[in-house]
Amino acid sequence: MAGNPAFRNSPAFTENSQRASQATPGGQQAPYGQAPYGQAPYGQQPYGQQSYGQPQQYGGTPYGQQPYGQQPGVPSPEQLNQQFNAPSAGPVETERLTYDSVIMKTVLTLGVTALGFIVTLGMLWFSGTSLPFYVLTYGGALVGFVLALVNIFKKEPSPALILGYAAAQGLFLGGFSGLLEFGGIGGEPMTGIIFQALLATACVIGVTLAGYVFRVFRTSPKLNKIFFIVIIAYGLFSLANFVGMMVAPTGMFGWRSSVEIMGIPLGVILGVLAVLLGAYSLVMDFEGIEMGVKRGVHKKYGWSAAFGLVLTIIWLYVEILRIIAILRSSN
Repeated sequence: MAGNPAFRNSPAFTENSQRASQATPGGQQAPYGQAPYGQAPYGQQPYGQQSYGQPQQYGGTPYGQQPYGQQPGVPSPEQLNQQFNAPSAGPVETERLTYDSVIMKTVLTLGVTALGFIVTLGMLWFSGTSLPFYVLTYGGALVGFVLALVNIFKKEPSPALILGYAAAQGLFLGGFSGLLEFGGIGGEPMTGIIFQALLATACVIGVTLAGYVFRVFRTSPKLNKIFFIVIIAYGLFSLANFVGMMVAPTGMFGWRSSVEIMGIPLGVILGVLAVLLGAYSLVMDFEGIEMGVKRGVHKKYGWSAAFGLVLTIIWLYVEILRIIAILRSSN
């Protein structure tokens, strides 16, 4: 089962065969790693069907044409050779999900996020902490949260809503990061913190992806149960900490920066735990994508995969940014 709600609520990446059949072209679910019934595996021609671009045949010969001296229903050597050399239908022709389509949609979604990031960061740089800056930053946070819920519970992916979520989150992330970079939070600028957070996030993603490709990182039912228990507990703490910051502010990040355990800020300990959870969530995301590609689900679910990956990546970036900010503010 996928840990990311964007994957868990999508019929394309679920382990429920009845729901998964809804996401495959033709509505028929095949065993994991096999083509759906009635469809040929990649690179093979369906039995009894003519290759794309070849003349329709009845009994192995074109309509109304029968080679001289050849028995009806028996294809000639030339016809067999044409069928053998004809290009077979691939994932693009059959409208199935591919890794390339997931990568392109993910890059596009991250690009829209980066564009929103640059907008609010540039506004802070040129105009300072003015009212429009705060409107974009906190408005982006609110709109991004709402669109995240909509995309999570929406069965059919909507590219417009997913890109809208990416743009809104980019506005929020750019404003939040800029306040740390230029000294809007705590009064002291943390020059270079954006680059540090981006680099650390890229490293976590790169290591996790490499570990998954080389079969080093894998999930298990037992680890999945632990993951869900820990992430629920972490979510409850984050909610309580947010309420505490609203009622009685105790520091830059509430209890995360004001409480220490053996001299280590609580936010650092929880942040490291959150990064590990995020990395494990990425592994679950990769497994969900691999499952969808092998099942031959419709290519439109590449948008669901892109949304799920960007959701996890943004979470990782925020956690890493907060860890660095707590460490630098405590020095």
